[in-house]
Amino acid sequence: MIGSFLRQSSLHGFHSYTRTLVRGKVILRRDFGTAGSFKLVIAGFYTRVLIWSRYTVMSDVEDDEFLQGESEGEESVKDEEEQEEEEEKEEEEPVAKHEEQVETCTVTQEMVEQGLSLLCRTGNGLSHAFVKLDLKERRLTDLTLLTSFVHLRFLDISSNLVSDLSPLTALTQLLWLKGDGNVIQRFEGQPLGQLAYLQWLSLALNRICDLKGLGGPSLESINLIGNSIERVTGLEYSRLTNLVTLELRGNRLESTDGIYLPNLRKLYLAQNGIKRLEGLDRLEHLTTLHLRDNQLETLDGINSNMKALQYLNIRGNQVSSPRALVSLVEVMNTLKSLVLTENPLSEIEDYRLFVLSRLPMLERLDKEQITPEEREETKERHGELENEEDLE
Repeated sequence: MIGSFLRQSSLHGFHSYTRTLVRGKVILRRDFGTAGSFKLVIAGFYTRVLIWSRYTVMSDVEDDEFLQGESEGEESVKDEEEQEEEEEKEEEEPVAKHEEQVETCTVTQEMVEQGLSLLCRTGNGLSHAFVKLDLKERRLTDLTLLTSFVHLRFLDISSNLVSDLSPLTALTQLLWLKGDGNVIQRFEGQPLGQLAYLQWLSLALNRICDLKGLGGPSLESINLIGNSIERVTGLEYSRLTNLVTLELRGNRLESTDGIYLPNLRKLYLAQNGIKRLEGLDRLEHLTTLHLRDNQLETLDGINSNMKALQYLNIRGNQVSSPRALVSLVEVMNTLKSLVLTENPLSEIEDYRLFVLSRLPMLERLDKEQITPEEREETKERHGELENEEDLE
């Protein structure tokens, strides 16, 4: 796993061990003074560095927490309703427009020196290297220099003008890549499938039109918000077997057909132009389906094969007929939270009671908890609510 890293602190004696509280965990640290030294790797070359100030050697747990904190933390630590509120705020932010004509701008040694951080042991445990690099907002077009930094594990190249990721082929230890706000147009010809350890990928707000060539044996989370994807075709399913989260909000999809990812748990498709739900029966492990602000008139396509579905958001669509809920009966035993607000159906009389009469296992409707009083009233008015199914 990822090795320890060092964090600079104030001058003090050397070769002493002290208990330190880190994120609620007590760990040991060793203090190096003026006589301390260690091996450092920069651009693949070894050098011995004399430490003039004290460093704190952190545990391997710290590095693991970094990976989870910046990848899964953006989605997994929040419940679905909190995440949606965050997404609503993001919707208000303007999308930066890239200039059509730009001057070539390459990564320089100075940029790298300014952006490097997080000192860790290398894979063999015999030396150290900086493994995190921040190069966002540099107007970069060329990443060639990065081929020398083979120990990088976390790379942020957001808000640049990059179209070619091929220099990253050499970064075989990469775990986390953020390239939002660039000008990448396709996955074909890019090296992502060769990065055997890459787990978290974000290429939001690029110019990607299709998913052909997208793959990665260790990828668990992919964020493609705000691209121009019209169809979910070309996915290398055999190379996405570990993918659990796919974010396609704000693209140009009209159908869900083509998303055959057997281990997928969370699928975000809000703000597209989706009119048909197709191919979802293959997503047997899906727990979260987010379809807000599309053009759905029915919920046909949701069926009993989706036996793990717990959260469904279809807010802001065009569902008007009570008969649409018939499809949801297929997943009534697992569905815990449903968001139907801003559909014509949500305007009918006794709307909450009507939904509850069809989905008695539901716990939350439109982000509000189902109350015991609502459950009792639904039972008392069961016959009356059954007759309302013919309302149009």
